Amino acid sequence: MDFGLVLQTDPPASRVISLMKRAERNGFRYGWTFDSAVLWQEPFVIYSQILANTQKLTVGPMVTNPGTRTWEVTASTFATLNDMFGNRTVCGIGRGDSAMRVAGRKPNTLARISEAMKVIRALARGEEADLGGTVVRFPWIRPGAELPVWMAAYGPKALKMTGEEADGFILQLADLYLTEYMVKAVRDAAVAVGRAPSDVKICVAAPAYVTEDDSPKALAHARDQCRWFGGMVGNHVADLVAKYGEHSAAVPDELTDYIKAREGYDYAHHGRSDNPDTQFVPDEIVDRFCLIGPVERHIEKLTALRELGVDQFAVYDMHDAQEAVIDAYGTQVIPAING
Repeated sequence: MDFGLVLQTDPPASRVISLMKRAERNGFRYGWTFDSAVLWQEPFVIYSQILANTQKLTVGPMVTNPGTRTWEVTASTFATLNDMFGNRTVCGIGRGDSAMRVAGRKPNTLARISEAMKVIRALARGEEADLGGTVVRFPWIRPGAELPVWMAAYGPKALKMTGEEADGFILQLADLYLTEYMVKAVRDAAVAVGRAPSDVKICVAAPAYVTEDDSPKALAHARDQCRWFGGMVGNHVADLVAKYGEHSAAVPDELTDYIKAREGYDYAHHGRSDNPDTQFVPDEIVDRFCLIGPVERHIEKLTALRELGVDQFAVYDMHDAQEAVIDAYGTQVIPAING
């Protein structure tokens, strides 16, 4: 199993770079960041420095979207980084929850994501792509250029499209039941169009918080540090409920029931442990969606995720123990999982 580190690009950028270097030293193979131009600093600028200061780390957004940049600009940025540092980028893409809403726009449609994935992937590989009537190709790309495009998804239509079109699936929660349910949906969709299940890499991303023991006090603190994640996921869940209704056969209740007490969401606190809009998230959801507790609990859950076909676990590291979690994973968790 591969491991990734997910960060926000809060200033100073030097700290983001330092944490990514620390992650690589500890056996992490992927470095991901949020991509929301109003809330955080521009990630692609920082990727250049991460790549320059690491040897093998693959970097990319979790996730970008097809609405805040034109597609040829996105493709050119990835392709330029790959030309400079080797094929060491991955394009995570989704609807653009925070990036679009903070700028006063609606998240992108699935149809737009589908078109963008095809264009960005093709251009970054040096192939021709149609930009709505104008066919272009980057003349400067050298042979062998590659760019995998991984799609974030929750709902049935998005899961189906991921299996049919994407190189990877990003699932932003670590609940075992929902992981099994959604991985099956993606793989079934892949097989239905003649792809092999292994054609779509599976990445589960969630907060991880390592405690010294499983005392009530230690677990309570860990839950409070990770509760924000249920609020972030809740934004996507609320969209699904609005589209399909409550207790819909299209979306499992295990995903939707917990947002009944959700009252609102201020993106100024998006992805932060002190988010005041996530108190509605119960402890049960934190335990299901995240990895918290002593090292043994992390190893147990990661082993179960691997058995469900997960290829990568990406650690959301937004809490008060960033270095400690990276080091604990490097010295204890990753060696136990990968032998």
